Amino acid sequence: MEKKCLKPWIDENTRILIVGTMPGEQSLREQMYYANPHNKFWSYIEKILNQGQKLENKDRKRFLQKYNIGLWDALSVCERKGSLDSKIKKEQYNDFSKFQSVQYILFNGKKAQKYFEKHNAEYLKERLFRQLPSTSPANASIPDQIKLEEWEHALLQFICYGKKNIFCGGLQSGIPSYYKIN
Repeated sequence: MEKKCLKPWIDENTRILIVGTMPGEQSLREQMYYANPHNKFWSYIEKILNQGQKLENKDRKRFLQKYNIGLWDALSVCERKGSLDSKIKKEQYNDFSKFQSVQYILFNGKKAQKYFEKHNAEYLKERLFRQLPSTSPANASIPDQIKLEEWEHALLQFICYGKKNIFCGGLQSGIPSYYKIN
C-alpha cells in the first residue's frame, strides 16, 4: 500500500509552512489536504483566521496564500495501511531546501517533526519552528479547546511576527480572531 504525498501548497510568498506527516486515505482520494471531516485542521483555520466562516474546498489554498501560509508533508512516499502515522513504513522524505521564502514552520504533530528532522534538519537552523498538537482525530488525548488555543497562538504569533502597525487578535472575548495591518 504505497502512498504518495500531495503537491506542495508553497509559492514564493510562503512565509509560514505547516508540515504534516503524510495525508490520510480520504485526503489522498480527494487530493485535498485534511479532507477527513473529523480532522480539526480546517475547523481551526476557519475559527482562527476566517471568523468561524466555513471555507469551501476550492477556496482553501487561496485563503491560506492570503496569509502567506503553505502546506506540505514531511514524507514524499511511504507504505501504510490506513491513515495512522503509527503504521508508516519504508518512508522517503520530501526536500524542503528549495523553499527559501519560508521563515516559520509549524509541525502538525510529533511525527511530522520527527520525520522532517530526519532529512531536513539543516533547513530548521535558520527558521523558527514549533510543534503543535496533531489535528488528527486519532489525537484525542488533548482536549479540543487546548489544541485550538495552541494553534491560534502559534499562527497569530507567526503571522504577526515582525510586522509593524499590526493588530493581532484571538479567541479571547471581545478580540476578533484575525489580523489586519493599520
